[in-house]
Amino acid sequence: MRKALVQLALWRSDAALVKAAGGTARSVRGMTLDPRFQFIEAQARKRGVDWASMSPAQLRAQTEAGVALFGGAPVRNVRTERVYITGRSHSVPGRLYLPLVRDNAAAMLVYFHFGGGVVGSLECCDRLCGLIAREAGAPVLSVDYRLAPEHKFPAGLEDALAAYNWAFDNAARYGAPARKAAIGGDSMGGNFAAIVAQETRERRAPMLQLLIYPGVDFVNDAPSMHDFADAFPLTAETVDYFMKQYLPPGADPSQPRLSPGRVQDLRGLAPALVYTAGFDMLLDQGAAYAERLGDAGVKVRYHCFETLPHGFVAFSAVARAAEAALRRIAVETAAALKGHA
Repeated sequence: MRKALVQLALWRSDAALVKAAGGTARSVRGMTLDPRFQFIEAQARKRGVDWASMSPAQLRAQTEAGVALFGGAPVRNVRTERVYITGRSHSVPGRLYLPLVRDNAAAMLVYFHFGGGVVGSLECCDRLCGLIAREAGAPVLSVDYRLAPEHKFPAGLEDALAAYNWAFDNAARYGAPARKAAIGGDSMGGNFAAIVAQETRERRAPMLQLLIYPGVDFVNDAPSMHDFADAFPLTAETVDYFMKQYLPPGADPSQPRLSPGRVQDLRGLAPALVYTAGFDMLLDQGAAYAERLGDAGVKVRYHCFETLPHGFVAFSAVARAAEAALRRIAVETAAALKGHA
């Protein structure tokens, strides 16, 4: 019932949604936020968040409720399979996306969801992973890495590394080229992907890194950190909450395993697809990392989805622009996995 009511509200005209969100289109830096996301942002501001009393469990429940409403439909002609990857001290759960139509030349992709290392789940990137698997005819492994504060840094990152190494060793079992894999993720997942690409560049390097609005600099103070500090869903207060939960006492947020964007030498890294969102605190650091990769001789393709906010991968059903973004990312990623880009 709630989902039907929300969808009904979003079916209104752009003008009606802007009016309901305050009457003026939200424009910053010459970019205009999609009216449906502007409406949701306005509703979120009305509710507010009491960060002092917010528990990780509460925030996770809110995130999953949002994904249930706006995550989009499952992708057809792709089956899923639960897998468990052996880590250093435990098994890392994951979900394999296996397309019914295979292309044995397309590399396997390992993907990490968003959430600041504190929230998020396999459901948050379910549609994108399914779209990539179907478009590429390749297996996609989505990783259910450990979350803070129960498992602070570097637990989630270590799970990401274990999953990538497992995929590299086992890709051929699922019809992909042997000992070859790609890495990808959005937001904190993009952070993990960038770090894995850096740490494996000398041995077992990925054939591609897919970075979607990645957080690559934990001490970044670029203009977008201020211009979009109140933008839904990643506000300055949200970032501060995540960092307090994710980082152990005494951790240096500028170190390479937290801020891969601060690594000086980017030569020899895997080709990259980098996508940013217009209404996002992380916009400038993602764009800057793409530029630096290119300056280092890395093959890069960059695009900013100017009308969308951070986290749009998890909310593709909100607006046609979000679904179109996922489809574009899937098509371009599939071409890269096949070696055509």
